[in-house]
Amino acid sequence: MSIAVIIPAFNEGKTIKKIIEKVKTVKEINRIIVVSDGSTDNTVSIAKKCGVEVMDLPKNIGKGGAMSIGVKNCQEEIIVFLDADLVGLTGNHIRRLIRPILNQKTDMTIGVFTNGRIMTDLAHVFAPFLSGQRAMKKILFEELTAVDISRYGVEMALTKYVKKNNVPFIKVNLNKLTHITKEEKHGFRKGLMSRFQMYLEILKIIKQPK
Repeated sequence: MSIAVIIPAFNEGKTIKKIIEKVKTVKEINRIIVVSDGSTDNTVSIAKKCGVEVMDLPKNIGKGGAMSIGVKNCQEEIIVFLDADLVGLTGNHIRRLIRPILNQKTDMTIGVFTNGRIMTDLAHVFAPFLSGQRAMKKILFEELTAVDISRYGVEMALTKYVKKNNVPFIKVNLNKLTHITKEEKHGFRKGLMSRFQMYLEILKIIKQPK
């Protein structure tokens, strides 16, 4: 089965190169697409220098919309989504996401941070289904409705869909993987406001009728 990795990114020039380099070490991957969601920094130029496909959206439409555009522009059977601000990513983390699907053990995997940093590990302990690190059969994403407007609620929308339709999925531990928090990225006040907005978007998805 062919595999595409889609990396939605908004102003992730500091970390995008390392993410791409690690993805390239996984021989099972057929295609890498970075979707720049209206980035105003050097995310696009760095990704292009890494020799991967880059989709440069003219304005920010939200994570769900960026992921949806990436999926619509690939034909691979399995899609892997990775956040662009990961710290400690290895090829083994990616293989742990894709192998259960390649081996026909499940239709979707959700990556859960373990033994990384307390603040990010705890977030996945209490809300593992919000993880942005996951792999799935492409058809699952294509059947999801309104993903292009769900923004940060896209992970919850995916989780609700597979539960409602009894789609098999499993959680896989991603040891010593973490990411840069919003407060670290934007400063405490702005980061906190961004986190609050993210939770509001997730709450909207949770409240939608099943």
